[in-house]
Amino acid sequence: MKKDKKKKKEKTQAEESSKGLNKVSTEEVSADESGKKLKNKSYEKELGKLHVELVKLQEWVKLKGLKVCIVFEGRDGAGKGGTIKAITERVSPRTFRVVALPAPTEREKSQMYAQRYLPHLPAAGEIVIFDRSWYNRAGVERVMGFCTEDQAKRFLNVVPLFEKLMVESGIILLKYWLEVSPEEQTRRLEGRIDDGRKIWKLSPMDVQSYTHWDDYTKARDEMFAATDTSWAPWFVATSEDKKRVRLNIITHLLSKVPYKETPREKVKLPKRQTGRKYKSQDYPFKFIPEAF
Repeated sequence: MKKDKKKKKEKTQAEESSKGLNKVSTEEVSADESGKKLKNKSYEKELGKLHVELVKLQEWVKLKGLKVCIVFEGRDGAGKGGTIKAITERVSPRTFRVVALPAPTEREKSQMYAQRYLPHLPAAGEIVIFDRSWYNRAGVERVMGFCTEDQAKRFLNVVPLFEKLMVESGIILLKYWLEVSPEEQTRRLEGRIDDGRKIWKLSPMDVQSYTHWDDYTKARDEMFAATDTSWAPWFVATSEDKKRVRLNIITHLLSKVPYKETPREKVKLPKRQTGRKYKSQDYPFKFIPEAF
């Protein structure tokens, strides 16, 4: 009985912590809302606060053995990669794992469709982020003809049950769709053409997909209609401003996984000896040139 009360108290404290963070962050970001892009100074300030909370979430997930799965979907150039990078920038890659699978091999094509995703689902103490996921079948595969219409429809019928199994096994499943306008998508894709840092983001498939805006819209709508369930709902984030959408998504996911700060002992570095027990040898180290 005492254990049940303790668990209930912990859950309430965690939920209040998440709600408090959500309220503060939302108010501060909204104060800068004027239809303009969020300034770097405001963005970095808010992102720094959220990074602290993500580390708290990380430690809580490890302590309690939680299993969290976050799915990111959206059109090319919607900002999925940048959002994932903002989430994982200050946390441990051992806890936060990013899964971005390449095109399936011939062997994988012969398997049950979801089979290649199963090994990547989270175990206790893990947060797995899918940069595109099993929903490829409802999007790019369907639109670009990599699967038949019958295969796509069967996928849409089955995937809610697949996700129900995930949730009932204890996985906290969050699904995000980043929504971008055709004008903003064009601007971002054009920006990749001559930028040596971004050209790898513009694949031949991206160029082909660009002409299928309406087809992707139809595929998205049918995907939502079939898979926006009570146990695994879709959350849509407006992505016209990359900085805002990153802050909004991080704030939202923190509110969907109740957590609280784990107790930590204050760290104090011990004294150490240098040069007493051992003296470094005069070795001809090959130092790299100091170009900067």
